[in-house]
Amino acid sequence: MAATLKLTHKSIGIEVRRGTYDIEVDGQRAGSLEMNDTIEIPVESGQHTLQVRSGRNSSRTRTFTAAEGQTVAFRCTGKSFLPIFLASFVVPSLALRLRREVDDR
Repeated sequence: MAATLKLTHKSIGIEVRRGTYDIEVDGQRAGSLEMNDTIEIPVESGQHTLQVRSGRNSSRTRTFTAAEGQTVAFRCTGKSFLPIFLASFVVPSLALRLRREVDDR
């Protein structure tokens, strides 16, 4: 039995970077995610890397460990505080955020 990676693209309030995000798991494209959507991706148990991209903008690479049968959940957003938003024009990996969430399953 594999584990599940659950990604949600949701923001509270106004988000400037609302486009479709491409999902990369372990450096390989694993799907895409529209605003206000959720996607579940099966992954093998073990350690993985996760990153979301939208054009030149991206998140920082996050590492997570998934156990057999576990659901690992992240929320991604393009919303950030003004200083980070402005810095993201110089450092594109600050443009999108991935935040680990607790999943009730």
